[in-house]
Amino acid sequence: MFRLFNSLLGKFSKDLGIDLGTANTLVYVKEKGITINEPSVVAVNIRTDQILAVGAEASMMVGRTPAHIVATKPLVDGVISDFEVTEKMLKYFIDKVHRESVTLLPRPRVIIGVPLDITEVEQKAVEDAAIGAGAREVYLIEQPVAAAIGARIPVQASEGHMVIDMGGGTTDIAVISLGGIVASKSLKIAGNELNEDIIRYVRDYFNLLIGERTAEQAKIKIGSALPLLEPLAMKLRGRDLLTGLPKEIIVTDSQIRDAMSRTIYTIVDNIKTTIEHTPPELVADIYEQGLLLTGGGALLYRFDEHIAEATGVPVRIAEDPLTCVVRGTALLLGDFDLLKTVMIPATGHK
Repeated sequence: MFRLFNSLLGKFSKDLGIDLGTANTLVYVKEKGITINEPSVVAVNIRTDQILAVGAEASMMVGRTPAHIVATKPLVDGVISDFEVTEKMLKYFIDKVHRESVTLLPRPRVIIGVPLDITEVEQKAVEDAAIGAGAREVYLIEQPVAAAIGARIPVQASEGHMVIDMGGGTTDIAVISLGGIVASKSLKIAGNELNEDIIRYVRDYFNLLIGERTAEQAKIKIGSALPLLEPLAMKLRGRDLLTGLPKEIIVTDSQIRDAMSRTIYTIVDNIKTTIEHTPPELVADIYEQGLLLTGGGALLYRFDEHIAEATGVPVRIAEDPLTCVVRGTALLLGDFDLLKTVMIPATGHK
């Protein structure tokens, strides 16, 4: 009876593709396109346990809240760290998508992109959070596979393709052939780690404490993996650690590059290691096809050139790299046969 009721509600629900990222959550709605692209942040009043804001509005509160309000990121390194808040965040996005329709109790089918090397416990947490948020069926797919599909790579073909998906919390490196992953590396270092590098560097060299948002702005505006043709600089404002008073400094692209260099080196070194562990026939394919760079990390100035120099393999940045994963889930919503081939086996839910 319950399954029949769920199925009936499903007819009035819009199927969703979700890129559940550490930094941002993107939601694709069938026949509508990407309708949500917001930070994975939730603001909670800890006195009343009430959610005050989700997404962009909550992100504006980070580092600015009074003691009884916590602006929290429920995902750390691509996996759920706060189950209840993640469930509430997903419910908020699912309800927001269905707000314009007549559905009183949405029960959509949901495909979610998750990091490589996700454990069964972490996988079940994502499934349970989505079911608790109102999904009637949940399918999980590894983010680099979804990114490859979103970039229109024929993942079921016999030739090898290499995808580097660098998001906020994880960098997933995968060689894909015949619908599966042949060689891979999943690193818990990505865009957020670069922000932390900048915060540490500014603190150590300038005795200035800056926030995460300021560090991210520096990374986006003047950060690069190789020297720029024209030097850039920007002002950073924060708290002087010696006086405790506000202070402003000017940093250059060279200094920001220096701050991020160790993390970038680690990522590039793991790309080379993955290639070394790839069967020679597929390496030949990769050399011919080139590496595909997706995720927010693809937008770091000259990162693609740095990888190409280090590996000797051509590198191309995916078209609109930030939306590759969610576009991949969108294509899978319309191709159930391909979904059955590439999805992660469920832990128990259907």
